[in-house]
Amino acid sequence: MHAAAGGLAAPVASLVGVGPRLAERLQRLGVRRVADLLFHLPLRYQDRTRVVPIGALRAEAEAVVQGTVEIAQVQFGRRRSLMVRLADGTGALYLRFFHFNKTQQEGLARGVVLRCYGEVRRGPYTLEMVHPEYRIVDAGAPAPVEETLTPIYPTTEGLHQLALRKLTTQALALLDAGSDGSLDDLLPRGLCDPLGLPTLAGSLRFLHRPPPDTKIGDLETGRHPAQKRLIVEELLAHRLSLRVLRQALGRRRAPPLRGDGRLRAAFLRQLPFTLTKAQQRASEEIARDLAADHPMLRLLQGDVGAGKTVVAALAALAALECGCQAAIMAPTELLAEQHQRNFERWLGALQLPVLWLSGKLKGKARSEVLARIAAETRAVVVGTHALFQGDVRFARLGLAIIDEQHRFGVDQRLALAGKGRRDAEHPHQLIMTATPIPRTLAMTAYADLDTSVLDELPPNRQPVATVVIADTKRDQVVARIAEAIRGGRQVYWVCTLIEESETLQCQTATDTAALLAGALSEVRVALVHGRMKDRERDAAMADFANARIDLLVATTVVEVGVDVPNASLMIIENAERLGLAQLHQLRGRVGRGSVKSDCVLLYHAPLSALARERLAVMRETTDGFLIAQRDLELRGPGELLGSRQAGLAQMRIADLVRDSEMLPFVAKAAEQLLAQYPERIDPIIRRWLPDALHYGSG
Repeated sequence: MHAAAGGLAAPVASLVGVGPRLAERLQRLGVRRVADLLFHLPLRYQDRTRVVPIGALRAEAEAVVQGTVEIAQVQFGRRRSLMVRLADGTGALYLRFFHFNKTQQEGLARGVVLRCYGEVRRGPYTLEMVHPEYRIVDAGAPAPVEETLTPIYPTTEGLHQLALRKLTTQALALLDAGSDGSLDDLLPRGLCDPLGLPTLAGSLRFLHRPPPDTKIGDLETGRHPAQKRLIVEELLAHRLSLRVLRQALGRRRAPPLRGDGRLRAAFLRQLPFTLTKAQQRASEEIARDLAADHPMLRLLQGDVGAGKTVVAALAALAALECGCQAAIMAPTELLAEQHQRNFERWLGALQLPVLWLSGKLKGKARSEVLARIAAETRAVVVGTHALFQGDVRFARLGLAIIDEQHRFGVDQRLALAGKGRRDAEHPHQLIMTATPIPRTLAMTAYADLDTSVLDELPPNRQPVATVVIADTKRDQVVARIAEAIRGGRQVYWVCTLIEESETLQCQTATDTAALLAGALSEVRVALVHGRMKDRERDAAMADFANARIDLLVATTVVEVGVDVPNASLMIIENAERLGLAQLHQLRGRVGRGSVKSDCVLLYHAPLSALARERLAVMRETTDGFLIAQRDLELRGPGELLGSRQAGLAQMRIADLVRDSEMLPFVAKAAEQLLAQYPERIDPIIRRWLPDALHYGSG
């Protein structure tokens, strides 16, 4: 085999039968080298290792059967089909073909012996297989069955399972030859033996060609030791990649922000409330980190309304006390504008400048702001991703605050930190999220960050009662709105995305506002959506905040928005279309005052099982951390964190929900490898994350 010369490290094109077109299809699957084939693991397995008597078949099972054709005829009904009755002495079943030709029909004549594989279903007469794989066999010379379970691989258009099996057979032959050492076992036996984990090579051989006595149920649930061996190493690779990043950033210098506390004390005196114990604890943790001469890397997570922005303001003032700037980056214009308003209100009283930079700022106005950012050391700069564009130069950035980090990704967060380099100093980083991250997920997704948790709501916050109502009862909901407004309260009505079109979403909100204005003639109704001019949208939000508007109809742009303590009722239309995290964010717009608040989730029947479960969770709890855990279980980490979070959505075999019990072991194993086997770290990361982010050299 000519591929042997290149070994497992060779390009996949070195394998027999791989031309340019097949190589391009394989590359779509991330298969570039021969070794990549070994890590392109099966999704599931089929048992073709034994022929099952037809009389022993059960519906919904997949099986190999062999029998003699008794009859083959075309049946006419709603769809024309070829029906072939197959019998083996223990029973009979039908093979049904909707797509067939005359030659195929003639080949399936009475007396022909067939070997078939397919899913057994209940038919109108007896059990049947629809479009099974089949071949004609010689009854006198029985054809051999498969010697191992048959793997079913993730694939792409134009790439068949048979081709993938042939290629992995070649790769396994090279693995057995052990020619180039590219698949050395990088995990110390001291880690693997206590868990009974096999070698890497043994695990790969097993998973590509499991012996016939392997329990498919164990493989389907990730319980087999061969799978656990790979799961541990993949989770380790993800954790190590972030720990290496953390170590590299930890070796950098940062300005020690040990201010005299005067600005922070003045800020706290002007607040109309006292910090919660959780806010005080988080602020102290941040202050300790800021006083160090290496960059702080801290995640501040808390539920909706837990008061993260106040904690961030205290951190920013610590930077200003030392003659440094603080930058606050948010993923959307609306959220950035909210931060700008809050900081202008708080810092304006202290005669401190708050500078604003967004992508919409153009021409002379932008040039003026850029000049001030480059000159004024004691300032807070608020903006969107525009903050890390090429023409932005900070005078002395001491602290970068990134809100809703999962909407950016690690690379953009670090790009902002890189903007603040000055005299070999790097800014401190505070990452905030209002999407509580379950501990199991945080251990892997944020392994490069220390964590502060705001697990306590301000004392005036009221729990929100949530009801789930079909949209056929819209009239009852409208009556409830009228009652709330008569009681002096204000109401949100949120129109969610119905089609993948912002234009249509805005039109739906416009139509809903008109309908509600007609049904509630004495109610003051305003409309907010993403296509409005900023000036119009801001005016509507300000009118609502100042109680000049009773009912605000909006798209999901109000997920993060103004704080209106008098708003006590929220209606979310088509609630079944939203994930738990977004529903919880929207619900957090009410319950901000001392009055009892309600959230109505309007749904359109019929509901899927997943949508029904999501809405039940919202009805049962207002605990953001519990909701985040259920969201993780229902939707997976890729959606909860955002697909940009480096690598997490593309795990090959590990599952952060299913394998969460392994994460504490993986965390300890990572520290052991870093301390005792540092030379193995990069090879493990490259094996599982060939495109991993590396920022250690900056």
